[in-house]
Amino acid sequence: MKDMRRKERQLTPEETDRLLQTGVFGVLSTVGSGGVPYGVPLHYVYHHKVIYFHCATDGLKLDLLDQNNRVSFCVVVDAVVLPERFSTRYSSVILSGRAFEVFDLEKRAGLVALLGKYSAGYLDQGTRYIEKAWERTKVYRIDIETCTGKGTITSKSSRD
Repeated sequence: MKDMRRKERQLTPEETDRLLQTGVFGVLSTVGSGGVPYGVPLHYVYHHKVIYFHCATDGLKLDLLDQNNRVSFCVVVDAVVLPERFSTRYSSVILSGRAFEVFDLEKRAGLVALLGKYSAGYLDQGTRYIEKAWERTKVYRIDIETCTGKGTITSKSSRD
């Protein structure tokens, strides 16, 4: 993989982890037959240094993952357009890895982690919902192979 061009904007591993923990959604990118790319936004949780996401039991995303489980995942936070500077300030993480469907205890752990991230005030109701939707839900884990965080400047600097 090529090195980041704007090294002064590279986030530390700790900053990158924090961004992955606080991001609201990410874009999962896969490759289909004939090399056709496909990206889909989804909710996720960064838990124990892997990404978990849930989905229905069928669909294009799953068909593509069955063909090729190599993925890219991108999270963008704190985006602010700076029209007078013809720029945008944001922080992002791009990672690549392999996506695997998980089952049983790990499936439950992934769903509970998602519940804790997005619906922490509704744990009892969410746990019941997990049980009711169990057979209609798949959970995938992305094992991260490469991960780079980037943050743009937050104050005026000669780095523009």
